[in-house]
Amino acid sequence: MSRIVILGAGIAGHTAARHLNKLLGKQHEIFVVSPNAKWNWIPSNIWVGVGQMKEEQVTFDLAEIYRKTRVSFHQARAISINPDGNADNNNPFVTVEYTHPDKAGMTVNIFYDYLVNATGPKLNFGATEGLGPEHGHTVSVCTASHAREANEKLQVLIQAMRSGRNCTIVIGTGHGMCTCQGAAFEYIYNVDHVLREAGVRDKARIIWISNEYELGDFGMGGVHIKRGGYITNGKTFAESLMVERGIEWITRAHVKKVEAGRIHYETLDGTFHEQEFDFSMLIPPFAGVGLKAYDKSGADITSQLFAPNGFMKVDADYTQRPYSEWSAKDWPRTYQTPAYRNIFAVGIAFATPHLISKPMQSANGTPINPTAPRTGMPSAAMAMAVAKSISDMVNGADKPTHTASMAEMGAACVASTGANFFKGTAATMTVFPVVPDYEKYPDFGRDIDLTFGEIGLAGHWMKHLLHQTFIYQAKMKPGWSFIPD
Repeated sequence: MSRIVILGAGIAGHTAARHLNKLLGKQHEIFVVSPNAKWNWIPSNIWVGVGQMKEEQVTFDLAEIYRKTRVSFHQARAISINPDGNADNNNPFVTVEYTHPDKAGMTVNIFYDYLVNATGPKLNFGATEGLGPEHGHTVSVCTASHAREANEKLQVLIQAMRSGRNCTIVIGTGHGMCTCQGAAFEYIYNVDHVLREAGVRDKARIIWISNEYELGDFGMGGVHIKRGGYITNGKTFAESLMVERGIEWITRAHVKKVEAGRIHYETLDGTFHEQEFDFSMLIPPFAGVGLKAYDKSGADITSQLFAPNGFMKVDADYTQRPYSEWSAKDWPRTYQTPAYRNIFAVGIAFATPHLISKPMQSANGTPINPTAPRTGMPSAAMAMAVAKSISDMVNGADKPTHTASMAEMGAACVASTGANFFKGTAATMTVFPVVPDYEKYPDFGRDIDLTFGEIGLAGHWMKHLLHQTFIYQAKMKPGWSFIPD
């Protein structure tokens, strides 16, 4: 009998749990540890953040779903890993602290045969003074509750504009090293949409602020796409969308501090600026959740398992070398840790070998460049590959049997405005591969026949379909395993 412990129940962790529950025999145990009671389909938080959906439409209770399976769910926060056990026991274990109200604060050790780190990120609002909804002056759509609060403030602003007030709205990234520009990109268009529906768009100045060198970088080093038989770049694609909607933009920016109604930022040329706002949604930078690791004697070995940013090292090439020498081959394929064959990290929890976008520094030495995205489709693909590898290893394989390199997989992004089925539009973009491979695709780094963008109602319908389909799949309803992850 083997016990597999999964830390985290987001897209990556829940995907791994679903597939392991299906693949493994009843004699094996699957434990899921997550501090959150609910699962959240994060892509639809955008609609919650503009009042087009309710919080309960994008979340569901994890314990209720896992009760129908062989998965043992523990609402708890992982604190540390002892991959070699301790002085009293040779079995590896994780220490967790319960967050469930009935056991809050209780700590226990959970032994494992295989461990999947799918903890996702710490939303590092603290990296920028004054950032975030809890201790700062900006809102967020990173969680369902954050999105609900963002909409509440947005509706207050809309009422003020209906009374004749002119307002400034700033949306984008809240730090020079942020990722997830796509979420902010979609949110700004949804805000524009609901303001138009409310009849107050003329009262709003909307500004995009980002750490991208150019619009359309998205942390992927930019992209060339095929559209209408022609090849264009992501910069032109993104700029045209903003110009059509009267949205201004600031790029190459690192938000240094946020005060009530005022953003302080530095740009790549080393100059400092301020931007006033009445409403602002800025994505925070991500960091690891702070897991520690200890050897058998109790000595701290965190630096052996984790990168300095707190994300777990896997089978990537972390050798430090110039940007010109980076390669698609540097990226992990199995997500197994180098030192322990029974530990894997997937989704945002794994440490990337380097950026995808070219690293930049301001004249003052401040890094201003997007970090690599690895959410959504890539997270699910990694988790499914790891689940299949663990299943095979439990049954005798001596190493991982499945791979999911971001340099060998594609991703699709659907930025939809409005949640009404017949009123709205979407910018749909597919990219293959996510990490460009200039050896295989010397012209653009990607397969241009599989990298394209379109705008229209069809993409809007697709976003609705994805919302319904993936929540159905995540709830493990009949036939869920036939739906591609």
